[in-house]
Amino acid sequence: MNALVTERARIVARPDPGPCPVIEAKRLRLRPHRLSDAGAIAESLADFRVARMLARVPAPYHQQDALDWLNRQAANVLPDWTLAVTMGDDVHIGCVGIEFLRGEWHVGYWLNRFYWGKGLASEAVHAAVDRFFRRMPDAVLRSGVFADNPASLKVQEKLGFKITGCSQIYAFARNAMVAHIETRLTAEDLRRLA
Repeated sequence: MNALVTERARIVARPDPGPCPVIEAKRLRLRPHRLSDAGAIAESLADFRVARMLARVPAPYHQQDALDWLNRQAANVLPDWTLAVTMGDDVHIGCVGIEFLRGEWHVGYWLNRFYWGKGLASEAVHAAVDRFFRRMPDAVLRSGVFADNPASLKVQEKLGFKITGCSQIYAFARNAMVAHIETRLTAEDLRRLA
């Protein structure tokens, strides 16, 4: 009986990093999502070159998909952070999400394809996980990349993520199982960007 009570208390007492913050980075501003981001999200994720690298994004991706996702984010019932990545004009160009799934923290991210290759993903992910670790210094962040996405693996390695294994996961956009490189990051492992 005591073990059951302890397990229930662990489930009920989910860790909470606090509300999704606004984060100012060198070239970027990360902020909570708005319903008005739906068009930009749909445009980015309708590009199969972006969607194919994400596990839970369907293809084709429509504006209604973005609105459905944004409505779930607006409910704000979970401790998750879903940060819109923007530049000076406040137009949505990507996302960094930190979610509590199956008892562990997970980080994921994507950028509109026209912003690839400029170091913006590294800057956005670093800003988000740095702020997260300030609130949750003992947490461990899990992540990963599809094996055919070396650019994303490079982002993670640059920030200090360590490879922990490989598995197969289902990718909705590809409608197939895909090799997935699993990674983890602690506050101690996080590298400062120059």
